[in-house]
Amino acid sequence: MSTVANKPAGVSDINLFDPATLIDPWDAYQTLRDEAPVFFVPAMGVHVVTRYDLLMQVLRDTETYSSNFGPFLNGTRQLWLDKAPEAVRARFLETASQMLPPVDTLLTADPPTHKKYRSQVDRVFTAGNVRKMEPYIRQIIEETIDGFIDRGEVEFMHAFALPVPLRIIADRLGVPPEDREFFYDGATVAAAGLRLTTPSDDEILRRAQVMVDLQNYMVDLVEQRRRAPKDDMASILGEVRLEDEDRPLNAAELWSILNQFLVAGHETTTSTFGWGMLILCRNPEIQDELLGDAKAVRTFVEEALRLEAPVQGLPRLVTKDTELGGYPLKAGDMLMLRYGAANRDERHFECPAHVDIHRKNAGSQLAFGSGIHHCVGAPLARQELNLGFPMLLERMKNFRLTPGRPEPKAEPSIILRSLPELHVSFDRR
Repeated sequence: MSTVANKPAGVSDINLFDPATLIDPWDAYQTLRDEAPVFFVPAMGVHVVTRYDLLMQVLRDTETYSSNFGPFLNGTRQLWLDKAPEAVRARFLETASQMLPPVDTLLTADPPTHKKYRSQVDRVFTAGNVRKMEPYIRQIIEETIDGFIDRGEVEFMHAFALPVPLRIIADRLGVPPEDREFFYDGATVAAAGLRLTTPSDDEILRRAQVMVDLQNYMVDLVEQRRRAPKDDMASILGEVRLEDEDRPLNAAELWSILNQFLVAGHETTTSTFGWGMLILCRNPEIQDELLGDAKAVRTFVEEALRLEAPVQGLPRLVTKDTELGGYPLKAGDMLMLRYGAANRDERHFECPAHVDIHRKNAGSQLAFGSGIHHCVGAPLARQELNLGFPMLLERMKNFRLTPGRPEPKAEPSIILRSLPELHVSFDRR
């Protein structure tokens, strides 16, 4: 058996899923990449993969490494639900029982099922559809900046990073303005279940009801568009017909896809806006260098995605006995691919802890995954980020952390990496 499988002494004390480590995982990732790039964590029952080449090997081999990991994602919610009183858990489960049954459509589906849905959903995010949204995205960004530019300082996450992607995904889905507040709350709740922060008993029950209400609302919205189509994503989904079965998407399939849109459509972009702004504050020398240089901006966006991958990791299920990097695996084992660790692998990225707006291979970062499960909404996310940062820099300068505010830090999450708040000061140009 390899030294990797024997867990070298240097990694024996690492608790990768401890909240403190999730907030600042970089030293742990470095140790694991060097000494145990496949490492079993008994408390979570997963084999953690941290090296870039090994992640790519898994992502390319969909036959050996299945994406059918839905039960694991539900287990992350169970971590905080288990801490609630029994009466609260019972009421939560009673409300949650009203949810449609889970269906493996995109994230948790394997070929050929995955292709059946992905080939239809890709129509929503074609290059043409995304490109024609540019004037509209610019307008939203301008209006959002207008809301705080006169103040000279801002809590950036809730003033810009969150509302811009949320409004865009709401509008593109077809949510009318009068329902935005409800939609925004629901989309935020959809992502909250993947975090480790333990909500209050009342919040646990509220989340369950919000998700039921949001499910019913979104499925009904698509049904409305089937009767009266418009130029939005809900109408496109309503028109989809599964070719092999010659039928439209049913309610459970619709909700599965829409729920993934809610998280992927705002959470990853919101996080990257936040982390990108923090990078600018900590590297002021690049702020003016980015101004007017579209190529450098695109590389900066890839660097922000690489350095602070908004999705730090996702599971894979081993389907047959095999080995990965000399580490033996058995059928039924669960892997946890750490994109955040691979994105800082010095075997693939030179000086990986530093932002480099001229990095040649920045686009090979894995924040959006790779292969058949590459994020379907990546073109829209990149469009928002590649427009948002230059527009911020064109109207403001000297971005810096606001003195006297707490040091920004990530919210602990096994899957996501986000900043709860980011207080920034700036000068007008």
